[in-house]
Amino acid sequence: MRRQEERVIADNRKARHDYHIEDTLEAGIVLTGTEVKSLRLGRVSLRESYAEIRSREAWLVNAHISPYEQGNRFNHEPRRPRKLLLHKRELTRLAGLVAQRGYTLVPLRIYWLGGRAKVQLALARGKREYDKRRDIAKREVERDMARAARGDKVL
Repeated sequence: MRRQEERVIADNRKARHDYHIEDTLEAGIVLTGTEVKSLRLGRVSLRESYAEIRSREAWLVNAHISPYEQGNRFNHEPRRPRKLLLHKRELTRLAGLVAQRGYTLVPLRIYWLGGRAKVQLALARGKREYDKRRDIAKREVERDMARAARGDKVL
């Protein structure tokens, strides 16, 4: 079976900087009509958003989907909690990991898959400040080595 093409709507690049990503999974998202239209226009931000599990349901919290301009009185609340669609065993596994080991559920990206909006969630652990500095230094060294290999002038 051929995998359908994914079209990325929004990417949470800051999540990879702030967290150690342990595992990822895909979840569906329950949206209203005006939210779907805003997503098609790419008007969404995942900055400072997270997922949480409340009463055996997963929720995407603090994700900003801008109101649709032609939505008039049927428009949605931009930062309302949105229900995520996961299998029951995935929910119980995630609930156990988040509660016991101090993990966080962070959305990495929202994308279209076969006409349906999906969220890629990451099971993540927060980075300390020195971890972030180490990652930045490592990236700079790799960049300098790549420049030297190409023969560019290194500063």
